[in-house]
Amino acid sequence: MSNFKLPQLPYSYDALEPYISAKITEIHYTKHHQTYVNNLNAAYDKISTAIKNNDVQSQIDLQQSIRFNGGGHINHSLFWENLTPANSKDFRGGAELKKQIEEQYGSFKKFEGKFIELLLGIQGSGWGWLVKDNETAKLVLFSSPNQDPVPSKYTPLIGIDFWEHAYYIQYYNNKADYAKQIFNVLNWEVAEKRWKGNYELKL
Repeated sequence: MSNFKLPQLPYSYDALEPYISAKITEIHYTKHHQTYVNNLNAAYDKISTAIKNNDVQSQIDLQQSIRFNGGGHINHSLFWENLTPANSKDFRGGAELKKQIEEQYGSFKKFEGKFIELLLGIQGSGWGWLVKDNETAKLVLFSSPNQDPVPSKYTPLIGIDFWEHAYYIQYYNNKADYAKQIFNVLNWEVAEKRWKGNYELKL
């Protein structure tokens, strides 16, 4: 029996206000993320049965469910940890990573603008990512559709959920405002730990 669990939220539901409302955080965490965990456990139980029964077709059919719900679990677990309470000093940290960002993008403001532009270019539902290329050590901005996880050639540093469930009941269709405001609660201390390789995601 698989036993993936919802990770403990590292702050209260209202800690991200006014940038992300308590109601969004509560619903996003207890409903959306919990559903990915439940569905992932169910898919793993089914595929275990299919393996025991040598049912190859069912194993193949379950791959998409594992990718979608497993990606949802991984991505959201990363997401909660790369946010920090609005009154925290963590968003002011990450000095070494920010220096690398400035060197590569010209300034932190230019980087922020490119990240926001990337987010607003997402069609449908997806994620915006700042990652480290593990081969070149360069920073890379890219987007992924649906709940696709970050490819293993990259180390995720910051992931921003750009599904409607992450912002709609507060920002409605004003995606640009959500994209700008979430920068006020990004945890650059965690991002720098990921960048330095001093971080392990526990699922």
